[in-house]
Amino acid sequence: MERGIEIPITKASPYSIDVNLWGRSCETGILEDPWITPPADAYEWTVEASAAPSPVEITIEFEGGIPVAIDGQRLSPVELVERLHDLGGAHGVGRIDHVEDRLVGIKSREIYEAPAATILHAAHGALEGLTLTKDTLRFNNLVANELAQLTYDGLWFSALHRDLRGYVASSQRVVSGEVRVRLDHGSAVVTGRRSPLSLYDKDLATYDKGDAFDHAAAVGFIGIFGLPLRVEAARHGAVGARHGAAWSWTDPLLEALPTTVTDREPVPAG
Repeated sequence: MERGIEIPITKASPYSIDVNLWGRSCETGILEDPWITPPADAYEWTVEASAAPSPVEITIEFEGGIPVAIDGQRLSPVELVERLHDLGGAHGVGRIDHVEDRLVGIKSREIYEAPAATILHAAHGALEGLTLTKDTLRFNNLVANELAQLTYDGLWFSALHRDLRGYVASSQRVVSGEVRVRLDHGSAVVTGRRSPLSLYDKDLATYDKGDAFDHAAAVGFIGIFGLPLRVEAARHGAVGARHGAAWSWTDPLLEALPTTVTDREPVPAG
C-alpha cells in the first residue's frame, strides 16, 4: 500500500490471481498439489453449489451468434456478461478446476471462475445444434480448438487466427434464436431452444404415424452406404489374422453380409 496499490496476497492466502471481464483464475500456494481440494478462499465470484438458492430459468437471445438479450431485455455486450456473471455466480455456476498445459509444455493446476462464459457456452452450443448442419458443427469443433490454442499462445493477431475468425463470422450468420437455461446448484442446463432459422423439422424427426420421412428410401441408402465396408471386410478381413493381430474381420456376422447390393434378399412389402 506504500504507493496506493492494493495487494490482497498474504502468507495465508498466497494465490496468484488474474481477473478480466470473462473470468477469474487462481493458482499457486496449496493449489499446486492437484490432489488437494481447493479451499473456500480460492473462490470469490461463485458460491458453493450446495449453498446455492432455488433453481431459476433464464432465456438468452442470440442474433448472428451474438448474445443480445436476457429474458427479453436487450443489453450491451458488457452489461449482458456482467448480468450473467452475477446470476451464474449466485447459483454456483462456472467453477472450473483443471490441469492445463502452458505454451512451453509445463502442466499447471488452475482454478477458474467463469459464470457468464459457462452459461453462454452451453446456450450458444444448443442454438448451433438447432441451426447448423452436421458437417458445419463437426468442422466448428476443429476451428474452436485451433482458435482457443492460438489465443492461449498469444497469437490473436496471426494470419491464421484472423482467417479462422472470418470463417466463424460467416458460419454464425444463421445462429439466431432463443435458448432457455436452468441455473441449478452449480450447473447450467439447457431446457429449450427455438429459432426462425431452425433446421429441425418435426415432421421428419417424429416417431409418430404420418411422419414425412420416406422409410422405403432407407433400404437403398443402407445398401449403398455399407457397400465399401462389406467389400473391405471381404477382401481384407483375413489380413489381420494372418499377421497375428489381436482382432480379426472374419466375424461370422460380417461373413454373412452380402458383398454387393444385389445379393441381399428382397424386402417384403409393407
